[in-house]
Amino acid sequence: MSYAGINAIKIPELSQQHIIPKIDATAENEELRKQTDAFESVILKMLMDTAAENEKNLFSEQNDPGDKIYKSMYRDELAKASAGGFGFSQMLYDYLSQKA
Repeated sequence: MSYAGINAIKIPELSQQHIIPKIDATAENEELRKQTDAFESVILKMLMDTAAENEKNLFSEQNDPGDKIYKSMYRDELAKASAGGFGFSQMLYDYLSQKA
């Protein structure tokens, strides 16, 4: 019997596309909120990219050359719009605002 184990999990490496914003501990509350939301946006984008790796086209078998780029841009904007609503940003904000 063989087990896949941890080696079966693929974690995408950070590339130029996934630049993690640096959080300034001395930032004001409004600026800190923007930075924690940006960090949550990066996490959400990475989750959506991983979830869509094996996504198939529902309406066509043809591969449009701009399809991957368009979908990546869509997921990026969706992640930015959703940031602040999943709880990662709030937990990080609470932690960092207590430290300052």
